[in-house]
Amino acid sequence: MGFLKRVTPRSAAADMVFIGFLVALLVFGLVMLTSASSELSKTRFNDSMYYLKHQLLNGILPGIIGFFIGYFVYYRNWEKWAPLILVLGIIALLLVFTPLVQHAKGADRWVNLGSFSFQPGEFMKLAFFIYLSAWIAKGQQRGKSFWGGLAPFTILVGLVVLLLLMQPATSTAGLIFLTSLLVYFTSGANIRFVAALILAACLGLVILFIFNPFASSSYRIDRVNTFLNASTDPSGKGYHINQSQIAIGSGGLFGAGFGNSTAKFYLPEPMGDSVFAVIASELGFVGAITFLVFFLAFLWRGLKIARKSPDNFGRYLATSFISLFGLQAFVNIGAISGVIPMTGVPLPFVSYGGTSIAVFLTMCGIIANISKYRRA
Repeated sequence: MGFLKRVTPRSAAADMVFIGFLVALLVFGLVMLTSASSELSKTRFNDSMYYLKHQLLNGILPGIIGFFIGYFVYYRNWEKWAPLILVLGIIALLLVFTPLVQHAKGADRWVNLGSFSFQPGEFMKLAFFIYLSAWIAKGQQRGKSFWGGLAPFTILVGLVVLLLLMQPATSTAGLIFLTSLLVYFTSGANIRFVAALILAACLGLVILFIFNPFASSSYRIDRVNTFLNASTDPSGKGYHINQSQIAIGSGGLFGAGFGNSTAKFYLPEPMGDSVFAVIASELGFVGAITFLVFFLAFLWRGLKIARKSPDNFGRYLATSFISLFGLQAFVNIGAISGVIPMTGVPLPFVSYGGTSIAVFLTMCGIIANISKYRRA
């Protein structure tokens, strides 16, 4: 204990408002998951609570453990461990190219270790942003120098994005790229460097859609075509977005009431990517907007912690995590509402998905630890 006292500065109480927002989001998520998944659970497993139990056991429980690890471990230690954590993340991604891969939903995004399976792409979000924050914090001129900043940044992000595209996990790759770009920009990067990266990403997307080198199907082009004209094939490729929009519209002002939505009978995976449509259907416009305002308040509190962080590493780390939460929520809700093309991104803290919620809770634990050392 004496060693810890010498290397760890005195801490204050954690930001309980941030933790309170987090707990409320988790409770709300579990409640909505119960409603959204009950019928599908009963049909598939003859147990209306199956998905809820699975979420608690494989998502919430390891997530709570991860939260407390993040909460009690002094956040500057992650800076020292960053290279090792990134290597572990890359190894995890490479496992999808081994016999351990579990093929599902047209992609190789899961690794099966007997009774336990996980998504390496979700773990990579944690590993990569710990490393990126440490890397940027160690060089204050990263954003101003081409060879010392832009070039290695592009190689680093490009390697991770490439591995994800090969699965293919296009949405995860896009989220990591956009979040990385945002953190790089907030570090004081030259605006011309940021513009060049955006231009290169747009060019890469065009090449990806035209030549489709990492997938045997044309699902990306199908999603864009469906986004542009969802009524073309309402019972086929446009089924998901059409049913989602019907569900959102059916909620009206106050919704059908908790558990009373019939939309979940028709939505694909209503407890996963489509859970926001169930929220809007059962709680209506008022309930959906209330949830969005609450989520924005959670993000605002996290950004406040980042702004008051005592050093650059803590600021970049908290900023990257909070930016990821916000971008992922936008992509999920935007896709299910028809604002952007359909993706397979879960709604943070609400959608069904063990690895995702476990990783996000670990991130929140680290943010809470950073808040204990915040400046007044």
